[in-house]
Amino acid sequence: MKLGTIDNGTRDGQLVVVNKNLTKAVKVPSIAATMQQAMDNWEKCESLLREVAGELEEGKIDGIFDFTNAKIMAPIPRAYHWADGSAYVTHVELVRKARNAELPETFWTDPLMYMGASDAFIGANDDIKVENEDWGIDLEAEVAVITDDVPPGVSAEQAKKHIKLIGIVNDVSLRNLIPDELKKQFGFYQSKPWTSFSPVVVTPDELGNNWDGGKVHLPLHSSLNGVKIGSPNAGIDMTFDFGQLISHAAKTRSLMAGTIIGSGTVANKGGADGSSCIAEIRCLEMIEKGEITTPFLKFGDIVEIEMNDNEGKSIFGKINQKIIKYNPVQ
Repeated sequence: MKLGTIDNGTRDGQLVVVNKNLTKAVKVPSIAATMQQAMDNWEKCESLLREVAGELEEGKIDGIFDFTNAKIMAPIPRAYHWADGSAYVTHVELVRKARNAELPETFWTDPLMYMGASDAFIGANDDIKVENEDWGIDLEAEVAVITDDVPPGVSAEQAKKHIKLIGIVNDVSLRNLIPDELKKQFGFYQSKPWTSFSPVVVTPDELGNNWDGGKVHLPLHSSLNGVKIGSPNAGIDMTFDFGQLISHAAKTRSLMAGTIIGSGTVANKGGADGSSCIAEIRCLEMIEKGEITTPFLKFGDIVEIEMNDNEGKSIFGKINQKIIKYNPVQ
């Protein structure tokens, strides 16, 4: 089952069920007006939404509209909780190696995670608005899951049962603002401006054998201005699966329905299948050539992120965004 949210003039948008080909959709106000409402009542809503999904595939339901021309919002335009991990430790190791910094052994046993801004996510086709190119604009292609209510202290194995929906993410970073923020030892804030989501999120069964309960075993494709950046496999070199990430987040508190957990930048060891962010490309250049030649993103650049199934069909739809300048109000 595939679910999305379209713009209806409200902050939280209108929940829709989308067909497998991502071409048709139908509103479901009698089941849930918004994605958050569906998550709050998932035990009841899931079966009803699946019935609609079946009728939509067969064309046996009223109200079907063209999803390809709809104004798409993030599946959950604003969430109560967004926590992003760094599950691909090989990526962290590479970044540290490029600046001659040691990787603490605990990074292989205890996940890195921060709580990000969740008051306003942006849609797959929305522009990424940044004031200054000098801030070091970067994409970060990730996988993310959405949970129902998760009890505190949940084990990693039990946590997997709370994964209800899966999507992909562009977690934008402003790389040149990060060092000064980290020096304060209080986490990211200004350096993490926008997080954008795929057009739809899907139930785990949509991934078939490519979902093992905690990892998605498919390449995540990223491109810049039509040129491939990378296609690392999201299931390879993922040190901590989503069960472990959820368990980590819920160690001392429960997680509310609609919580979004990110994987962090998808990466394979040594950049064998390319990268999911510019920072990693720059690190590889420094290690291999002794100098950096790839710039961060510029105004006018187009970023695309997508994941396809075994037949080459888009699973979540494409993230397709332009970097634009905004002028702050004085």
